Amino acid sequence: MTGKKVITVFLLICGFLRLSGQGAYLPPDKPALIIGIVVEQLRFDQIEKFRDRLSENGIRKLINEGTFFRNASFDYMLTQSAPGFSTISTGTEPSYHGITSDSWYLPLKNEFIYCTKDVSVNPVGGSYESGLHSPVNLNASTFADELKIATGKKSKVFAVGIKEHAAIFSAGHAADGAFWYDNTTGTWMSSSYYMKDLPPWVNDLNAMKYPETYLSTTWNLLKQAADYSICLPDSNKFEAGFSGRNYFPYDINKLSKPAGRNSARNFAFLRETPFGDAFTTDFAIRLIEKESLGRDDVPDFLSICYSSTDYIGHRFGPSSVETGDAILRLDKNIETLVNYLNDNIGKRNILIYFTSAHGVSEIPAVMQDTRIPAGYFMQNQALQLLRSYLNAVYGEGDWVRGFSERQIFLNRTLIEDARIPIEDIQKKTARFLTQFTGVASAFPYYAFEANDFGNGHLKRIVNNFSPQRSGDVIVTLNPGWVEKESDQITNHNSPYEYDSHVPLIWYGWTVNRSTVMRKVNMTDIAATLSSLCRIPYPNACTGEPMPELFR
Repeated sequence: MTGKKVITVFLLICGFLRLSGQGAYLPPDKPALIIGIVVEQLRFDQIEKFRDRLSENGIRKLINEGTFFRNASFDYMLTQSAPGFSTISTGTEPSYHGITSDSWYLPLKNEFIYCTKDVSVNPVGGSYESGLHSPVNLNASTFADELKIATGKKSKVFAVGIKEHAAIFSAGHAADGAFWYDNTTGTWMSSSYYMKDLPPWVNDLNAMKYPETYLSTTWNLLKQAADYSICLPDSNKFEAGFSGRNYFPYDINKLSKPAGRNSARNFAFLRETPFGDAFTTDFAIRLIEKESLGRDDVPDFLSICYSSTDYIGHRFGPSSVETGDAILRLDKNIETLVNYLNDNIGKRNILIYFTSAHGVSEIPAVMQDTRIPAGYFMQNQALQLLRSYLNAVYGEGDWVRGFSERQIFLNRTLIEDARIPIEDIQKKTARFLTQFTGVASAFPYYAFEANDFGNGHLKRIVNNFSPQRSGDVIVTLNPGWVEKESDQITNHNSPYEYDSHVPLIWYGWTVNRSTVMRKVNMTDIAATLSSLCRIPYPNACTGEPMPELFR
């Protein structure tokens, strides 16, 4: 071969290796860093609604340069936060991973249990009560757990989120660290399940007291008022607002010191503002730097959990200017994060998935104002009448322990002592509840212990069922109906489209630019990650890899 031919072949090979938009060379065999971005309370339609108003380098960049799954949904009944994060990380339904709801009742202990509560661990940083948390109740392994095992513990695994259960269930059992925000001290903390002491860089960050800075400001609109024309009017009769105020601007400094200028700061208020997401982004970038994530050929994993949209959405509703501004500010945080990752690690070395833990219902009053059927289910009134009914049927007794997360929990000890068949009282309870306005159906849980109902809402109940943690009767409401809560004007927790349909976008590494319309289950995320990294699926995984990401 002549010298010219050798040079020509060499140039052709170099040209083949160069990929537009993917860095100088072909992507590595595996991504150096996997980033899971999970937003709490972000409906699919909200991304479409604000798409033209998003930054070119934020969420829209993920959409334009990645693979956008437009029909991704959760396939279980109780679309709450903790089950959402757990389903994404484990690749299976709540009936298998065990996090059937944010809280549940334990008959033997006669107490309600918060999903991550663990009195056997100690707080690391922060306040005492805020540190008694671990993944003790998560029954299945996560993708991050399997990554740790497959790499001989060489992979670094972390998660961060304002809420403890978001970080813990995303990190899993074998993580190097899970960090969450302490509402009492305004600092980042963890528990002894993950570490003995906070890393020095976390202590340094806490010492800077950023929440004090964030809470000393005013929440103004990020953009011009015209950019929010697709929202409800800024001041309207539907929203709860802050202390009766439901229009911009908001004096965060005053609102976070309700007792006066010299009173102690209410650091929990940071969650109610978009600045909670900004603080989360600051921490995530600092974590990537200080823990040297994505710096070698062993894949690392970081889950970033954003929750400000959840707090704001419950208070103002999904169509409010406040929620719109929170989404636009979230977009700026994503832009900051993606720019940092591309500049410091490189697009070809990172794999990002962006999604949500659940959606939310429109404010019932907004629906009613448009003559669409909707309303509030008065669970306290229903519970009071149910107790009276059961007393009339079975005699005086504390037959009902409580109503939580759309579930009725009966006093099984009393029922057994009275020698009443549990199926009988469950059936009567279910039939009684169906008489209330707004109730679509009520099912005794014994009916789901050994049955397969195929598809539809009954299947979604089965996917939520756990003999140890589920209530005796589950209540489903009509579309547009939500439970009445004192500090919330809307909620999520149903199988309907507005609660279950969420955005799902993949970006970076070998991801192609495409849009996918077929229906996918959110359990497919963990299966896809495991297949891409060529490691075992999480041990209870029921999801399937998304073939569009393997072309």
